[in-house]
Amino acid sequence: GRRIPISVSTAVFRDRHGRAAGGAETFRDLSEVEALRRELEGKYRLGEMVSHSPSMQRIFEVLPTIAASPSTVLILGETGTGKELVARTIHDLSPRRAMPFVAVNCGALPDTLLESELFGYKHGAFTGANKDKPGRLALAEGGTLFLDEIGEVSPAFQVKLLRVLQERIYEPLGAARSVSANIRVLAASNRDLAVLVRDGRFREDLYYRVNVVRLELPPLRQRKEDIPLLVARFIERFNRLQGKSIDGIDGEALSLLMARDWPGNIRELENTIERAFVLCGDGPIRVAHLPDDRAPEIQGTGRTFDLRATHAALDAQVLRAAIEKAGGNRTAAAKALGIHKTTLFRLIKRLGLSFPGLDGRSPRPSDRARIAESSMIRC
Repeated sequence: GRRIPISVSTAVFRDRHGRAAGGAETFRDLSEVEALRRELEGKYRLGEMVSHSPSMQRIFEVLPTIAASPSTVLILGETGTGKELVARTIHDLSPRRAMPFVAVNCGALPDTLLESELFGYKHGAFTGANKDKPGRLALAEGGTLFLDEIGEVSPAFQVKLLRVLQERIYEPLGAARSVSANIRVLAASNRDLAVLVRDGRFREDLYYRVNVVRLELPPLRQRKEDIPLLVARFIERFNRLQGKSIDGIDGEALSLLMARDWPGNIRELENTIERAFVLCGDGPIRVAHLPDDRAPEIQGTGRTFDLRATHAALDAQVLRAAIEKAGGNRTAAAKALGIHKTTLFRLIKRLGLSFPGLDGRSPRPSDRARIAESSMIRC
């Protein structure tokens, strides 16, 4: 009664006259291979997030611990790097996962609307307030409140936010008494709040309240090895949403995507794949299905776009994974990859990879400490 993944090979037996006289069928149990695949997939996936990047892997490692705590988290990163996705993952991993996750874009509303949206109001609080309306704080009761683009809030409204973060109480507009809030607060910004504090545009006491645990998301241009993984993820999702069966992306188109710096980060890449889905009827996504504005920008760099960029990124990804799995022992990593250690060293040099503190032997205790220290994320 248990499903087992297998591979099947068949062969036909023929007699001396070429007539079919029988056949052989061989079944191979792939349970161990499938278990390893799931283990690798689990390593590169956390919730809805996927990444091979070492910088993102360090975030994956600490995220469950951060999620288990009640502390306020500040998520920093450029626009489109997935800050809200990180916030949702923290909520989904936290003890509050069964309660609401409520997001508020602080930069999309002026102070007057933001106050009523966040705190709610009572009947008669202002003209047109014909009934009580609960704010986002009330809707997030017991769960998580995500304050996106908190750096856009005016200094006057920052005072009101400070009270919520410090005392967990607030007053709906027109209310006669304060209301307590049982919530966890996550905040995000694409701006450097420390610079805003220095310029006098963000309150220092509020900054220290939101900057309890700090996560910095790298831009996509610094983690290009994730582009094939993200593209595959988007294709899988759009196939499901649009009822299509697009068969991946060809090498030339992927090379073009990997050559771009993606100023809009992951959101821009996702929009590009969605646009390709509109133009691609079946088969793989090709260069012709990509937006026209991609080609002139990339061709202007004078680079040659073939499969080499894609192969180099995939090779680097495989080498990093093998060396990490071998605990930094490059000789063992070469053996696991089925290549000679000199070939491994040559590939590392050609791809420009660096593994500080590692040699061909197992790391010494002092090296392990140094590697661990270099892998720490600022919290």
